[in-house]
Amino acid sequence: VYLLFQALHQISQRTISTASRRLVNRVSENQKLFQEDNGLPVHLKGGAKDSLLYRTTAGLMLFGSVYAVYFLLVSSMPKKPN
Repeated sequence: VYLLFQALHQISQRTISTASRRLVNRVSENQKLFQEDNGLPVHLKGGAKDSLLYRTTAGLMLFGSVYAVYFLLVSSMPKKPN
């Protein structure tokens, strides 16, 4: 049991130490990107990914709003007796 615990401890230490070496500090690069005066709002300065997320969110909001108004209109109409 002790050997198993020791082996698991070594594996976890190796995983943690190799994962910490792979991290690269890119804060200064991101600061330059987001502080650049290129006429774009902050939420779109990340590139195509940000633009896609923004447009998807806007589309879903538009669809949800139209659906809510439609549902309110349908709900407000009285049912016709058969």
